[in-house]
Amino acid sequence: MTAPDSNYWMTKLHFSIAGVSFYNYPYTFGYLFSLGVYALRKERGPDFWNSYNALLRDTGTMTAEELAMKHLGVDLTQPDFWKKSLAIVEEHVQALEEAVEQKASPNPTQH
Repeated sequence: MTAPDSNYWMTKLHFSIAGVSFYNYPYTFGYLFSLGVYALRKERGPDFWNSYNALLRDTGTMTAEELAMKHLGVDLTQPDFWKKSLAIVEEHVQALEEAVEQKASPNPTQH
């Protein structure tokens, strides 16, 4: 088995097609939903796992809204859950900006 290709995403144009309405909606929804679930895991600690496993068991048997309400106690129609997701995205963007800035800044130890 070979190592994963870190540039794989670049070969999949459909990941970044912006001109086709709603084409990427499932990807975006899944990404933000998973970040929101991750935020809840960080908040709830070890008690989170039972509800998470139950959510996974019921996946495919009910809507995302029903799953989130039943197993996580969150209402996906309200902004609170999504704000937690976007806060993580903001952290990632900030980390990227800092890395780019650090890379772009001249290193005073190099001549």
